[in-house]
Amino acid sequence: AEDAALCEESLMEQYLAGTDILAEAVSGQIAARHLFPCFFGSALRLEGVDRLLAGLERYAPSPARGTDFGARVYKITHDEQGQRLTWMKITGGSLKVRNLLSGQQGGSEEVWQEKADQLRIYSGTAYRQIEEAGAGLICAVTGLTQTYAGEGLGCEPEAEQPFLEPVLTYQLLFGPGTDVHEAFARLSVLMEEDPSLHLSWNARLREIHAQVMGEIQIEILKKVIEERFGLQAEFGAGRILYKETIAAPVEGVGHFEPLRHYAEVHLLLEPGEPGSGLSFAAALSEDRLDRNWQRLILTHLQEKHYRGVLTGSEITDMKITLTAGRAHPKHTEGGDFRQATYRAVRQGLKSAQSVLLEPVYSFRLDVPEESAGRALSDISRRNGQAEPPLLSGG
Repeated sequence: AEDAALCEESLMEQYLAGTDILAEAVSGQIAARHLFPCFFGSALRLEGVDRLLAGLERYAPSPARGTDFGARVYKITHDEQGQRLTWMKITGGSLKVRNLLSGQQGGSEEVWQEKADQLRIYSGTAYRQIEEAGAGLICAVTGLTQTYAGEGLGCEPEAEQPFLEPVLTYQLLFGPGTDVHEAFARLSVLMEEDPSLHLSWNARLREIHAQVMGEIQIEILKKVIEERFGLQAEFGAGRILYKETIAAPVEGVGHFEPLRHYAEVHLLLEPGEPGSGLSFAAALSEDRLDRNWQRLILTHLQEKHYRGVLTGSEITDMKITLTAGRAHPKHTEGGDFRQATYRAVRQGLKSAQSVLLEPVYSFRLDVPEESAGRALSDISRRNGQAEPPLLSGG
């Protein structure tokens, strides 16, 4: 109780008042990340395991579960037969075999629906099949091909996107005789299993590029690629991962009209706030372009990583709005709008004033509140700056 009181002010007041510190109060402080309990032991020697389990039961009570179905996908793997496994925790209601699940791929408006073929409970590499998974249970589900790590199903919301992103990119090198394009298709499975891994295919150079954090992840990837796919992979020299945006709004027009095909797309490209990424919207009446065509254009906008015109780096911090479009009642097909959309984005980028963005590194200085202003001024003076444009006080 004394140790806990030294870590949190409200618990200190209870301790000094002679009031017993209840387990519920400690649990609340742990949930708020004010207290961090530590347990010591060795699972190999069966030392401290009972204390750890007792601590979890006492200080980490199960939350209330609703009756509506909800689940959080936290991992994608493949079994020995190559069957795709969606690992999820049931957070509300229950999931039965052959139940129909639905979601939105990548946050788009297109909704997928698939059935849960099997519900598996794993213990190591062995598993048993069950007919129903209740709230609080962790299971692996087969039959789902559109799910991704972090996705919320049913009433469960989407997970927050990771804050950290790789700032280095490397070229993957293979031995002579290796079909690089086929290797990329096989390695794409790893991106499903690890959302932090970014692999891209450069069609012009016929190269595979990987965005990784550093040397440790490189060594792990080498081992995984060799064990899973039997490929000897090496990584070329790393280079900084730049991105591009635009300085001012611009209109991009894409036109696709070969024989018996027709599509026309007008897009407004606007610079966004730093770190906002890409956002997409439509701002035209359905009388001018049918809603189905509008949704198809927005889908095509989201399905591709666009490259800038300065260095070929990926574009970001931009809002793209569909402002106009035309279709032919007889000669327009879905693929026509894909080509027109890509051309509109490219034409807009070529007409805009592009800006090259470098990776931004930020850090926090913890100083007493009464000293923050003076510390900020001292740092600015030492750097010869009247105002610190890259520093913020708070």
